[in-house]
Amino acid sequence: MDYAVRPVAWVRSTRSQPTDDGWDAERASIELADDVPDEALEGLELFSHVVVVFLFDRASDAPPAPFARHPRGDETYPRVGIFAQRAKDRPNRLGVSTCRIATVEPRRLAVEGLDAIEGTPVLDLKAYLVQFGPRGEVRQPGWVDDLMAGYFADPAT
Repeated sequence: MDYAVRPVAWVRSTRSQPTDDGWDAERASIELADDVPDEALEGLELFSHVVVVFLFDRASDAPPAPFARHPRGDETYPRVGIFAQRAKDRPNRLGVSTCRIATVEPRRLAVEGLDAIEGTPVLDLKAYLVQFGPRGEVRQPGWVDDLMAGYFADPAT
């Protein structure tokens, strides 16, 4: 069964290439698509964070992507399934990031921590609600800490 989706907004970013690290050095905003009314952002300024659902429209090998691989192609990391990693080359090319809201303006949302490049189609925005966050203990394997060490780091600091 196929489902049709359409962009509700577009990413405007200082980064145009999907390199892996240093995302906190980038500035990003989300601009509503022409057919989305201004009122769609009403009330979002009351929240600290927003969940951004976007399309990896320029992913290199998707679809179909391999369903298991070494993260970043680095054999020092274990070979794991695609659902155990956050790679951009995915079966359905969907990205999800929880971002801090910097400002909400008419037709524009400035965010921090968005790991999407200039021109990326945004499929949905959802206010982050604590009640939808993790319940109970959160765990992850140690290799993830190593892999993510520079992901959101600002190389200038």
